[in-house]
Amino acid sequence: MKKIGRRGFLKSTLAAGAAAGLGPAAAGQSREIERPRPAGSRPVMGLVAPRLETVRVGLIGVGERGTGFVRHFCNIEGARITAICDTHQLVLDRAARILADLGASPAALYTGDDHAYRKLLDRRDVDIVVIATPWRWHAIMAAEAMESGKHAFVEVPAVTTLEEAWWLVDTSERTRMNCMMLENVCYGRDELMVLNMVRQGLFGELLHGEAAYIHELRWQMKEIDYKTGSWRTQWHAKRNGNLYPTHGLGPIAQYMGINRGDRFDYMNSMSSPAVGRQAYARREFPPEHERNRLDYVTGDMNTSLIRTVQGRTIMVQHDTTTPRPYSRHNLIQGTNGVFAGFPNRIALEEGGAGSFHEWDYDMTAWRARYDHPLWVQMGRRAEEQGGHGGMDHLMCWRLVDCLRNGEPLDQNVYDAAAWSAIGPISADSVADRGNSKPIPDFTRGEWNRTEPLPIVGAKSAG
Repeated sequence: MKKIGRRGFLKSTLAAGAAAGLGPAAAGQSREIERPRPAGSRPVMGLVAPRLETVRVGLIGVGERGTGFVRHFCNIEGARITAICDTHQLVLDRAARILADLGASPAALYTGDDHAYRKLLDRRDVDIVVIATPWRWHAIMAAEAMESGKHAFVEVPAVTTLEEAWWLVDTSERTRMNCMMLENVCYGRDELMVLNMVRQGLFGELLHGEAAYIHELRWQMKEIDYKTGSWRTQWHAKRNGNLYPTHGLGPIAQYMGINRGDRFDYMNSMSSPAVGRQAYARREFPPEHERNRLDYVTGDMNTSLIRTVQGRTIMVQHDTTTPRPYSRHNLIQGTNGVFAGFPNRIALEEGGAGSFHEWDYDMTAWRARYDHPLWVQMGRRAEEQGGHGGMDHLMCWRLVDCLRNGEPLDQNVYDAAAWSAIGPISADSVADRGNSKPIPDFTRGEWNRTEPLPIVGAKSAG
């Protein structure tokens, strides 16, 4: 790639080592709490990119997750898919059929080896790159997209090592290109409503949050040659910690103004025994099957506790193995009361429906008063378009709207780095008997000069 050059190639090689699962040492795992900003770079907090009349979209990865992006961007005014890449011909052909069925213009299609995506990055008719590939490719593809002069929108988690996190931060600050992690849960109706409640002071001064990704996914172990389980299962034999922290953590971080008035300071993490996946493999596969040859090391339940610079605490849990109902917790506690999800409920000392000793489970009045303006204006359309109850479509619509109107995105590279970094740091803590580990300040001090995410409404490009 012409714009990457020798330095970019060397960095790509480093990330490829991490992508191959060589471990922290081989991947250059960093323990720096604050890395000096390279000469010529500037902060990207609140970055406003030049307005785009039409947002031309390149998609890398259109499998289990990425196929939804094909439909969403086809149904958003001001967006046009111009190029698609996937190494699996079957899903690439499916994406082309979706474009045709929806009446969209044909896109350039790329497939072949693992680096076929670079042909997409060389195109001049691509403004943003949406990356929905296995985790090991997220950082390298996002960095190369920015080096190619394109905004990077990457699925969760954005990085799997701290070195990758710093790499994305440095690249975004140097290229002045956006790097946003596609944390769709931040655009859920309930999460947006609670953000609005927090900003209006309903819960008083914030003290504590709880987040989780509790989602039984053992069935993915039966996806052997392709689909998510074909690569995600391997992570359970690589890392003992929180493999997937951002779905629950992202909304809590936005409530608390993380990277915008507060930041993560340090964390402790512990894991339960890792027994569920081995038991599942013995039950569901022949003794000689490859799933029975893996040494599953990820504790069935990982619990981490984060402390912020302002003294707040956040519990984060990960469990994709045990049989239990789905939950992200989504709990925020303040001096005047608490909201908790799964199921939704509120208890307030002042302003509630009754005593704070009892939960109020009826969300009707709360939604009437506190539904977020984005959901009020776009929620019905988002629900019609689908994607986890509409949050996927609203997220895609929102990023296009920001780029067309010259507004800063709701998430930036610092959020992608900080939220994702909980994964590798949790593994470090687990390996050290749960002792606390520092969390880097990826903003390099900008967090203390930035206002929390505001409550905004929908706009249209005029």
